[in-house]
Amino acid sequence: MKRNEELSKITTVKEWDFLIIGGGASGLGSALDAVSRGFKTLLLESHDFAKATSSRSTKLVHGGVRYLAQGDIGLVKEALKERGLLSKNAAHVVKNQSFIIPNYTWWGGIYYKIGLSVYDFLAGKLSLGRTKYISKSKTVEKLPTIEQKGLASGVVYQDGQFDDARLAINLTQTIIEKGGTAVNYVKVINLIKNDSNKIIGVIAEDQFTKEQFEIKAKVVINATGVFTNDILNMNNPKHGKFVVPSQGIHLVLDKSFLKSDDAIMIPKTSDGRVLFVVPWHDRALVGTTDTLLENESFEPRALEDEIKFVLNTARQYLSKKPTREDVKSVFAGLRPLAAPKDGSKSTKEVSRSHKVVTSDTGLVSIIGGKWTTYRKMAEDTIDEAMRVHKLGTTTSKTEHLSIHGNVKPETVDRTNHLYVYGADIPEIKKLQQNNPEFSEKIHPDHPFTVAEAIWAIRSEMAQTIEDILARRVRLLFLDARAAIDSAHKIAAIIAKENGHSAEWANEQEREFIELAKGYLLTPYSPRSI
Repeated sequence: MKRNEELSKITTVKEWDFLIIGGGASGLGSALDAVSRGFKTLLLESHDFAKATSSRSTKLVHGGVRYLAQGDIGLVKEALKERGLLSKNAAHVVKNQSFIIPNYTWWGGIYYKIGLSVYDFLAGKLSLGRTKYISKSKTVEKLPTIEQKGLASGVVYQDGQFDDARLAINLTQTIIEKGGTAVNYVKVINLIKNDSNKIIGVIAEDQFTKEQFEIKAKVVINATGVFTNDILNMNNPKHGKFVVPSQGIHLVLDKSFLKSDDAIMIPKTSDGRVLFVVPWHDRALVGTTDTLLENESFEPRALEDEIKFVLNTARQYLSKKPTREDVKSVFAGLRPLAAPKDGSKSTKEVSRSHKVVTSDTGLVSIIGGKWTTYRKMAEDTIDEAMRVHKLGTTTSKTEHLSIHGNVKPETVDRTNHLYVYGADIPEIKKLQQNNPEFSEKIHPDHPFTVAEAIWAIRSEMAQTIEDILARRVRLLFLDARAAIDSAHKIAAIIAKENGHSAEWANEQEREFIELAKGYLLTPYSPRSI
């Protein structure tokens, strides 16, 4: 997966069948669905794959317990089916995760046991395991850091957990392996229309060289998540607002705040939100919030009220009380919620399900949805595009399509941090064996090695320090200080691999440190490593 090779393909095809704008969950899913049906497919991402929303999730592959409580049975059933399929199609990045609901009322255990048994039933043959009621003592045994005062019982249920940005990279690799083309840092800056006002392609710009491309396509798909309105605006400046961005934040704590392989699910917080404390890459991930915002951003920032809410709620349920100083990293993501067709902002009507909308010009937009249902969203999008543009009746092939890196679940050793690479693990180990210096750790406090940075540059289209430390090895999300301290080393590695100058490396380092400071809750002071 080399960017220069993918870039060169853009101009070699006279007309693409599908041109997909957006390299997040919905765009990658749509591109994979289209190429696996045999269509000539091109995906363009203006930044890095999964740069925005799709690398900032709660890392859960789930049906949505709260949607069940809201009575949205259809969405839950669809998501549970997709959860089961994804756990088979990408077993290296998706795993079965036990969640425990701690109950502080005598009736809570009964209530959640009954409700989650319905959740299990809806999953059918793709269920990950049955819900169980457990005593107070068993709850404490499983969750040694749970607040014991007033604790009555616990309910254990099974759901899925994954690494979102890693899955995005694997989807990109699969698209290319299937004969498609996908390239990052190429931004669509305009739409090309014919005399009948139908879209026949795009003007795109390489964000590094500023070279522009005129690309023709039978179908253009807008899969830009929270940025959907920007492309719709290119298409028709008078369109309504189809996407409402909702912000969710996460705080990352040391594993000592959880001390368990089980996750905690807090179903009712002070303002009615669900909160999770999830073990992720040997850290405890706490979130999330649900704050409607006016404007979208590639680098959203956690609001002070959100930070206080997450910390205060975590303190209520954990015996070890987290403070701002304990937060290793804070990151915010935006959900692309599908707004009503009239473009109003009534939060009551804002949906977590997805919609496929076709404009008069032929532009097909996928709106809303979530990572768990990305495959079904993509299938619906390509089905609709084929129907509208009369491209035949070939059915989707992705339901049982193995994603790059997939291995048998029983062969995944999750005690080794390399497990997210799945079938690529031997290649990374080969890099370490052939070049002993590649076995060196990127940062002494974390297991990631130089070999993984080299692999990211050579085989996963990583172009910048941020690409590597945020989305290939996840260090920025796990420990922002460690990521800042590693920036100089990573800049030197990229410069050497790609032939960049010392000035380029210095500028990269400066840019990354500025960005990474936004992931800290306390002021940064350099430390020697």
